Amino acid sequence: MSAGTAALTSEGFLIPDWDAPPGVRAAVSTRRSPGMSQAPYDHCNLGDHVGDEAVAVRGNRDRLRQVLGLPDEPIWLRQVHGTRVFRAEAGAAFCGDADALQADAAYTADRAVVLAIMTADCLPILLCADDGSEVAAAHAGWRGLAAGVIEATVQQLHAPPQRLQAWLGPAIGRDAFEVGAEVRAAFIDGQADAAVAFRPHPSGHAGKWLCDLHLLARLRLRALGVERIGEASHCTYSEPDLFYSYRRDGRCGRMASLIWLER
Repeated sequence: MSAGTAALTSEGFLIPDWDAPPGVRAAVSTRRSPGMSQAPYDHCNLGDHVGDEAVAVRGNRDRLRQVLGLPDEPIWLRQVHGTRVFRAEAGAAFCGDADALQADAAYTADRAVVLAIMTADCLPILLCADDGSEVAAAHAGWRGLAAGVIEATVQQLHAPPQRLQAWLGPAIGRDAFEVGAEVRAAFIDGQADAAVAFRPHPSGHAGKWLCDLHLLARLRLRALGVERIGEASHCTYSEPDLFYSYRRDGRCGRMASLIWLER
């Protein structure tokens, strides 16, 4: 499976178009999903760290759970652009240990545990095993990608990479993600073929590049042996009606990419 798509439901959720086994469920919220947040967070902001009213975030999360029929409260990580993977078990969402939830990826083999990655330009990555026994999710901005968040996440799964499939969610697109030379160097110094994910900025400004996050993730997944990779062909920066974008707006909400195993 190569470049896949995602279907937008009438409730405003993207559903990944991939060959996930029965019992593996996934969805991505958008600005069109049911919510009560006011501008600039309108409407379905799920981040409780961006300045939105706490009561609105709580209401949005409650609606998310209700509309998608989630079996439990999602695991809301404290994402820090690192590589730590949180191993989620039933009841972990209510463990009360904030430090334990500081991670940029999550893994579970427990039924009804809902993993969640929040983004507003960074790349959400969902993973599942062919037999439907385990799932994982990762938050991959350029720092996390360069540091090895994909490698750390794949390592947590018991299934070999050849028996995994991945889905890359909405992120800032290759025509919008401007980076400096230090970002390019962070990738190609460790993986020479990563150079194909960078194009000189059309302005001709020395040291400015356009970066393809989706391609960088695919290269890393394939290097690990994960060949079946689906992708949402959406750019968060250029689709303001659907997505929050930190690069575009600065002050904004967060979408959530969710994956879970049905009971």
